[in-house]
Amino acid sequence: MAVAEPENTPRRRAPRADAMRNRDAIVEAAAEVLAEQGTAVDVREIARRSGVGMGTLYRHFPKKEDLVHTVLRKDFSEWAESARRAAIEAEEPWAALTDFYQQALTGYARHRAIMERFALTWADPDLEGIHQLRLVIEELCARATGLLRPGVTTDDLLLLLVSLGHAVQITGECRPLMWNRLLRISLDGLRADHDEPLPATPAPTTHPPNPQQPPR
Repeated sequence: MAVAEPENTPRRRAPRADAMRNRDAIVEAAAEVLAEQGTAVDVREIARRSGVGMGTLYRHFPKKEDLVHTVLRKDFSEWAESARRAAIEAEEPWAALTDFYQQALTGYARHRAIMERFALTWADPDLEGIHQLRLVIEELCARATGLLRPGVTTDDLLLLLVSLGHAVQITGECRPLMWNRLLRISLDGLRADHDEPLPATPAPTTHPPNPQQPPR
């Protein structure tokens, strides 16, 4: 037998259609502006492009960081997924590795906010979306067994992506697509015919060294 709810129990109302449209418009405008201008963008520009007032924007996203997080979580996941699809569609293992980097860096170059956030992923490996990339790279490593030089690890390939991302960032304004050259040079260095032993992987440190403290 069903128990009737007390009359004074508040009921949650479903979001109104116009409220949902406003929220979608804000997120869509924010995605465009963040890609163009990065995370330093003024939220007034987002409100202007979305066609809503500042009060409406703040009702949906009380803090700017709430909006940035919502958009980047979605965009970062889509970016990682597009790179994964590029790798899967390539039949030959080395082409899969090449296509993964090409797709990832091309998408990266088009989204300034992702550039800014992805640069932090090595120091903050729990950033949402980075796990997707790690899984793809692990699969690429497995597929390219015998083609990669001995000793190359998933961390090497992930850090290479972060490093090439920096190259995209610093050359985007003055030398666009110059990162393509660095990508080819880097991939050539990963081939198995370069069989010189790699340096040992250093153990992670819990605290960064103090540059002002003299060595003992």
